[in-house]
Amino acid sequence: MYTEYITYDEEIFKRKYFTQYRGRPIFLVYFKDITGINIDAFAKFLSQEIHCLLDNINIEFGFLVKSKEIELFLSVIPFHDNFANNYPNIDNAIGKFLFNCEKTKNISFKYGIGRTSCNFVSDSDEIYNELVILAKQNLEDNIIRWKWTFLNKANMFLANSTKDAKIQPTFYYDVNKKAFYVKGGEVFLGGDTFSSYHDLIKDLPKDQNLNRFELLILEKLIIATQECPGILKFNISPQSFIEIFKDPKKVKRFYGLVKDLNKEPSDIRFELVEKPFEEVDIKLKDVCKMFWDYGFTFAADDFGVKSQSHQVVLELGIMIKEFKLDPLSFQFREDKDQIKFLDNLAFIDYCQHLANNRDAIITAESVNDLSSLEFLIEHKVYHFQTNLLAEKILIEDYIQLFLANKELSYIELKEYYFKENIKTNIFLKTLQS
Repeated sequence: MYTEYITYDEEIFKRKYFTQYRGRPIFLVYFKDITGINIDAFAKFLSQEIHCLLDNINIEFGFLVKSKEIELFLSVIPFHDNFANNYPNIDNAIGKFLFNCEKTKNISFKYGIGRTSCNFVSDSDEIYNELVILAKQNLEDNIIRWKWTFLNKANMFLANSTKDAKIQPTFYYDVNKKAFYVKGGEVFLGGDTFSSYHDLIKDLPKDQNLNRFELLILEKLIIATQECPGILKFNISPQSFIEIFKDPKKVKRFYGLVKDLNKEPSDIRFELVEKPFEEVDIKLKDVCKMFWDYGFTFAADDFGVKSQSHQVVLELGIMIKEFKLDPLSFQFREDKDQIKFLDNLAFIDYCQHLANNRDAIITAESVNDLSSLEFLIEHKVYHFQTNLLAEKILIEDYIQLFLANKELSYIELKEYYFKENIKTNIFLKTLQS
């Protein structure tokens, strides 16, 4: 029956199509200046045509009629998991519908389209209000409409359920066994659609809210790594972290998403990247404390003497459980610049004290040669994330690598490095031989 698809109550409409389906892609089509037919009859007519227009029956849809304003909203929610192959082309469908109405029915209207990806953390009011704004902004201009509805690679990537992510393993060096083991990793965007985060960001319209997309990316990566063991690190800028999660309800919903995936907060570590930020309504420390109370931990990226991460570490205190060393902290050698070399030794010693105070670990990235690796081990840095041992790998390969609990002895590493002249992916290549 047509009546089951229509409501005149905005709150009922939001509950039915935005609260119930939060976490799925949602389209909102805004109709205005409808002529040649009254608004109720138009909604009935469109409800009869919608499946044919979209060439898709696997959708949920409904109408909100605002009789006083003579406005109509259509919400469409696709149910396919593989959205990339079954994505409703709403713009094309409504455009053709308008053309046929004007040509055969003497009916005309204006329309605009708003759209959101799979947003679990934002509440239904926030999603609905944003889509109303977007749809109304798209009302007049076809070019703007295409831009705002994100019918591009970035949107498809965020909406589909494929595990487009890669992990660079983190290795632990056991001093007693003189061997390396996989202990976790850092999660990155990766796959056939986009090779990196920066590749995706370049595909977004410039006037979009980057914080919103950082949240969608974070959600997608969390879901993609649902079955991955070990402590996984997820990059996010401090400014986005503050803006996205200053509302405690969002933090609670994020925690709920993690638990629904049967993951433990202690296995998820937010890596606060080295970017400037401003604290206006709330401090970074207060936002982090809300996550800490649920069991999440933090890592400081590019930790160095002059880095902003240094201040973040001092502010967050015990919540920091990992220091990612700035490569400049270990790249100078005594025979080349003795003062900088001694400064590096002093800084690494300082890091050891900070780590011990927090029961944290120190991880060295960008260790590009064996002499740097030996230098760090000699000075009690035992965690490494480096192409020397393993580059970014597929999620399935990471799971297999972790569960296999393989080891790479230091002797084997040196043999491959010198005799075989292999300078990257040594851990992975030893498993293949």
